[in-house]
Amino acid sequence: MKIDIGIPHEDRQEIAEGLSRLLADTYTLYLKTHNYHWNVTGPMFNTLHTMFEEQYTELATAVDELAERIRALGMPAPGSYKQFLELTSIPEEEGIPTAQEMIANLVKGQESVVKTAREVFPAAEKCGDQPTADLVTQRMQVHEKTAWMLRSSLE
Repeated sequence: MKIDIGIPHEDRQEIAEGLSRLLADTYTLYLKTHNYHWNVTGPMFNTLHTMFEEQYTELATAVDELAERIRALGMPAPGSYKQFLELTSIPEEEGIPTAQEMIANLVKGQESVVKTAREVFPAAEKCGDQPTADLVTQRMQVHEKTAWMLRSSLE
C-alpha cells in the first residue's frame, strides 16, 4: 500500500539513508560499549562495568527506535554486521584497551553519533518531518550528555 504521510518518497528516502547511518553508528557504539562492559579491568572495574551496562542498555533501546522510524518512513532498515560496517563512522575495536582508553574511545564514539545525528536533522526539518527531527534531537542530547560524563571520568 502506498505511503501517504505528507512527505514525498525522495525526501523519505533521504531521511532514511541518514537514519540508517545513525542506526549503524548507534549499533556499533552499542557493540563497543558491551564489549568494554565484559572486558574492563582495574581499580574502577565496578564503576565502569555498571556505567557501561547502563550505556549499552540505553543504546539497545535507541537502535530499535531508529530502525522503527526508518520502517515508518517506508524504507528497509539495515540489520547486518556487513551493512553496519559499511554505514558506520565508528571504527571497529581491535584488542582490549585499558580502562582509560575505553573511556576515551567511548567519548569519541558518542561524539561521532552526535555528528551523524546532526547530519540527519536538516533533511528532516526541510520537509517537516517532526517525528524524525524530534528523535534525532533526543539522540543528540543523550549522546552529548554521555560524552560529557565519560569525559569527566578522564579528568
